[in-house]
Amino acid sequence: MSARGELPTWVDIGLIPLLNLTIAFIVAGLVVVVIGENPFRALVIMLDGALGSLKGWSYMFYYATNFIFTGLCVAIAFHAGLFNIGGEGQAYVAGLGAATPGLVIGGALASVLPGTVSTPITLLICLVCSFLVGGFWGWFPGYLQAKRGSHIVITTIMLNYITSSLMVYMINMVFRPVGKMAVESRGIDDAYIMNFREMARLIGVKIPATPLGPVLFLALFSAWAIWYLLWRTRLGYEIRAVGANMEASLYAGIKPAKIIMITMAISGGLAGLMAFHEILGTQHRLVLEYVQGAGFVGIGVALMGRSHPVGIVLAALLFGLLYQGGTELSFAIPTISRDMVVVIQGLVILFMGALEQTFRPYLSAIFAKMED
Repeated sequence: MSARGELPTWVDIGLIPLLNLTIAFIVAGLVVVVIGENPFRALVIMLDGALGSLKGWSYMFYYATNFIFTGLCVAIAFHAGLFNIGGEGQAYVAGLGAATPGLVIGGALASVLPGTVSTPITLLICLVCSFLVGGFWGWFPGYLQAKRGSHIVITTIMLNYITSSLMVYMINMVFRPVGKMAVESRGIDDAYIMNFREMARLIGVKIPATPLGPVLFLALFSAWAIWYLLWRTRLGYEIRAVGANMEASLYAGIKPAKIIMITMAISGGLAGLMAFHEILGTQHRLVLEYVQGAGFVGIGVALMGRSHPVGIVLAALLFGLLYQGGTELSFAIPTISRDMVVVIQGLVILFMGALEQTFRPYLSAIFAKMED
């Protein structure tokens, strides 16, 4: 028997998100009607584009991989009572950590070691550097809030702008090869993550060409690791305690300033793993604007996933479906552009986040009557 006013767990984490998602799609359907298109046809095209072929499924999982990293980045900060809106910049600057080892030491290792040995070592160094660079870019606003009282939302927004300018300078002035017009580094051939199509080709199997690769498993492992950290370790307990009540956690012997900095470092590091995936698994060079808004999508993923790793994986898949299905939709119905997909995502975030409590009072009343 639950306390009066409380809802069963299945309602809290299942029925309410489903109701909010349904309302979001209904409102999005009305927007499609307003522009003169059939919303049911649009829905069928979107679902078929994402789920109707192996290629669609692969792209959906590819997008979801990035969103799992950025969603976890936002979620762990939520647990500490922090709103890390800087995932976009943290993922972007972490591209330096992903690309630099591959460009600088990858060739040297390859010259003294066989490729089967040097490539995994270089990739491991790139992975660690991605996490560390992203982690530092997250730790810094955490330090400013913990030690100087700066608001983390303001500092992370400002750091996003600084990151954008810094990366333009670094790619254009440091990494761009002499004589090349395109603003990008040379190819990172010594730290190359093969996608599933290239791996399947090695054993003579043909599958559709998509950028999906084994980093998907790293994303799923990260989700498990964050779950374990938050609910099975002392540090996780302290993070949740600070987020629940900072004053009480202080009286319990927890140092909130230390927890804030550690949490933001982990948060930024998770965003940095998105750079590892995108730079070495997809782009294979350092390019401009490769994050493409995934850091901001992570906010919606974390809200929709209720900041729980399982919910974040499911929410990331939904957003992956929207991205892939939306791409197919814009091809099939030109009047529905990519901006329309952004509108649908915005509606999902609106109903899953800002209006999340809309149905709760009514459901609480219904379940209270049922208990009586």
